[in-house]
Amino acid sequence: MANRETLGLIKGARAGDVACQLALGRVYLFGQGVPQSLPTALHWLARAAQEDSEEACMLIGTHVPFEVAQPAAKALIPYYAQAFDAGLVQAGLVLAQLVLGNAASSCETLRAKARLALDAAVRAGLPDAQWLLSMQEGASAAALPDAGLAGEQAFNGDTPLYAGLEQAWSQGDHAGFLAQALPLARELLQRQAAAGARTIALDAQQVLLLSRCAQALAPGGDAEGWQCCELAAHGGDRTAQLELGLGYARMDAHGQRLATRHGAANFKRAVRWLTQAGEQGLAEAWFVLSRIYTKPEFSQRNVVEAHSCLERAADLGHGPAQLECGMHAWRNRRDGVNSDVRAAYWLLQAQAQGSSEAEAALAKIAPQGEPGDWGQCAALHADGHLRQLGQSHPLLAARLELARRFHLSRAEALLLDIHAADQGHCLLIDISATHGRGKRRLVLIRTAQERQLLDQVVRLFERVDCGVTGPEGNYRQRLYRLKCYLAELDVAQEQQFLAA
Repeated sequence: MANRETLGLIKGARAGDVACQLALGRVYLFGQGVPQSLPTALHWLARAAQEDSEEACMLIGTHVPFEVAQPAAKALIPYYAQAFDAGLVQAGLVLAQLVLGNAASSCETLRAKARLALDAAVRAGLPDAQWLLSMQEGASAAALPDAGLAGEQAFNGDTPLYAGLEQAWSQGDHAGFLAQALPLARELLQRQAAAGARTIALDAQQVLLLSRCAQALAPGGDAEGWQCCELAAHGGDRTAQLELGLGYARMDAHGQRLATRHGAANFKRAVRWLTQAGEQGLAEAWFVLSRIYTKPEFSQRNVVEAHSCLERAADLGHGPAQLECGMHAWRNRRDGVNSDVRAAYWLLQAQAQGSSEAEAALAKIAPQGEPGDWGQCAALHADGHLRQLGQSHPLLAARLELARRFHLSRAEALLLDIHAADQGHCLLIDISATHGRGKRRLVLIRTAQERQLLDQVVRLFERVDCGVTGPEGNYRQRLYRLKCYLAELDVAQEQQFLAA
């Protein structure tokens, strides 16, 4: 759902306005009035960066992580390089991940720049940079030292060892990974036990080592795995924080009580760790938090906070959370003016992830209308009659094309406020203010062709007043113009029939 200001930015961005593209990217980047969406923000920021917007490059380099940028790596690498040249170390790390992680990249100049960026990120202490450097330096290592020597080398930063561990983990060989990694993890646990209440300092490699040992040992039922998980969570690993929070809550990632985990739940500790994991981008953490905040036995039960957590999970792409947000908005549609629009937005997101419940709900919220009498317009369009009308009455021709594509009634086609109707993911059809029998309804925009047609019509009406005081006149005048056009077509078709 977008407000009028955001809709104005969308129109300007689609028209090629760099300032609007930059502003729209920032809106989606930070979720200002619209659901936060990094892929959408990246799309508009990249469009602005194509027009040499330095600020767009800086925003991409600062806020768009490697996981989001990877699918479009080839197009985005220059923007990360520009941001790194401007002094942004985080952009240099993503540049290194995109370039050095691609074995097919043959540009030696670019790879050299990526290595410089990686060195800068390592000096800045970025954890992912240290791990990537270890993989680069240890890619050719084939043998591992014995366990006692391995522990000493690990604490001295010997990167070939970690490269071997990474290879075992990536191949799914958890038993082989534990055989090599568990002695190192136990040494770290012993150091932590000797330190008492004070948490020992760990580097990024050691934190990741502990987190993966915890996953392989199943921390829910293994005491040593739980200790690894706890120490990795203190070191900032989000996977360990999630698992630790689930353990304290005695729940799984779906928010269900686990019968295999006995004992009373400690929801306060669970909230602490799940919040940290959620703030690092794990949607499952926010979803479980939404379940915890609705539990009657939780002393800090808060339904409002539960819904806020649910929306944050939905923003991060959690399918069940999107479905639940959509159904909640639909059930409470009388409490908000555009609740039905918001419901359609979330349900479309859930449907895209394969939710049959969302698809069934959308069929009720935005049922597809009947073609009505517009079937003849399709044939007329094929004969070029509608194109001829577009030369003399372009606004009427655009309305007829919308009516044919989106199954609008005659009154809806002639009275629809094009500016207010476009909600991005759907058309809001509401002519009740100007037509007594008009009813508010939604029409979903499901295909790229529908989106393209609507964008063309929006651009055509961009500087046109859709009200009765505009150039189209009131409803009677528009209806008269339409009837005259249809009458001319009937005469033309009759003459064509007689000539045949």
